[in-house]
Amino acid sequence: MTEKEKMLAGELYTAFVPELMEGLARAKRLCEEYNKTPRDDAEKRRAIMHELLGRHGERFIIESNVWFDYGYNTEVGEDFYVNHDCVFLDCNKITFGNNVFIAPQCGFYAAGHPLDAAIRREEREFALPITVGNDVWFGGGVKVLPGVTIGDNVVIGAGSVVSRDIPSNSMAVGVPARVVKTLPALDDEKGSPKKA
Repeated sequence: MTEKEKMLAGELYTAFVPELMEGLARAKRLCEEYNKTPRDDAEKRRAIMHELLGRHGERFIIESNVWFDYGYNTEVGEDFYVNHDCVFLDCNKITFGNNVFIAPQCGFYAAGHPLDAAIRREEREFALPITVGNDVWFGGGVKVLPGVTIGDNVVIGAGSVVSRDIPSNSMAVGVPARVVKTLPALDDEKGSPKKA
C-alpha cells in the first residue's frame, strides 16, 4: 500500500512522502490564491474551488480565509456556506450534505496523531473520515474530530468539540459535545418541520 492509500484507509501513514507533500503544496497554493482573490470576483473564486475540491454543488459560498490540507478529499453538497477563517484537515474524506452552514473559525480535523510518543516520533499519523448530513448548522468555533458522523437536521452549538457521532434531529453543545435537545424532523421536500 502507498502512504496515500494507508491515509485514506485510516491506517498509520507517513505524511512526508513526495505524493502527499505535492498534494499539500498544491492545496496550499490554491488556498493562498483563493484567499487573495476579491470576494466580488466570483468567477475566479469558483474556478479555484472547482480545481481544489473533490466535489461541489452548484450553489456554494466559501468565505476567505479558508484552508484545506488536500482539498480533493472534501466534498460538499448544494447550498453550502462557510464563513471566515475555517480549516479543513482533509487527510481523509470530509463529506457534507446539502444546506450546511458553517460559522466562523470552525475546524474539521480528519487528521490525528497517535497517543504513543514513540510512534509520533516516527512521523506517523492517521486520518479518519468525517461525514455531515443535510441541514446542519455549526455555530462559531466548533471543532469536529476524526471519525465523526453527524446526521441530518443537526445544530452544533458555538464552541463545541464534536468527538463522537451526533444523531439526526438533534442539538449538541459542549466539550465534548453532547445532545441536549431533540429537534423536529424535517419535511424532505420543504425543509420545514414535519406535521404530526
